[in-house]
Amino acid sequence: MSSSLAGCVSSLRSSMQLLDSSISILDSGVNDFPRLAKVLQTTRHFELVSESELQAAQASLLSEISPEVDSLLNRVSAYLDKLERREQNLIAKSELQRGRLSQGEGSTWRKRSASGTRSRATDAPDASLDDVKFMQLRQKKERLSYAVSRLELQAQQKERQLRKSMAAQ
Repeated sequence: MSSSLAGCVSSLRSSMQLLDSSISILDSGVNDFPRLAKVLQTTRHFELVSESELQAAQASLLSEISPEVDSLLNRVSAYLDKLERREQNLIAKSELQRGRLSQGEGSTWRKRSASGTRSRATDAPDASLDDVKFMQLRQKKERLSYAVSRLELQAQQKERQLRKSMAAQ
């Protein structure tokens, strides 16, 4: 019986040696496991989103932004119209001032010539009275022509504004 027990003991020892070698192999393989776990760990840098979710997000963003964009565009348009009207006003004012200057040069020439006629008219009292009336009428004519030109420029400016407002609608 001892021989049969000796066979069992030897078989058990060989099984133990096999288990020891398996454990040492597993130990060497598992020894590096924490480092491998860290290396193989995946981090999501980007989250995948379905196309329908993306389209829904774009639609909601568009619905939020488009009223603001429209509002800003309307404000810019109104401001540009305001600047354009201001430019037209300044152009009209410039033309009016240019007209005044050109009329002013003509009136100073007339005043000089009128002063010369006055000195000649002092000889005849009736002629001086006519000259004074003539000068008054001439000055009144200049004032009225200036007023008419100013009103014409204002009318042109209002026509432009009306055309722009009609075009904007």
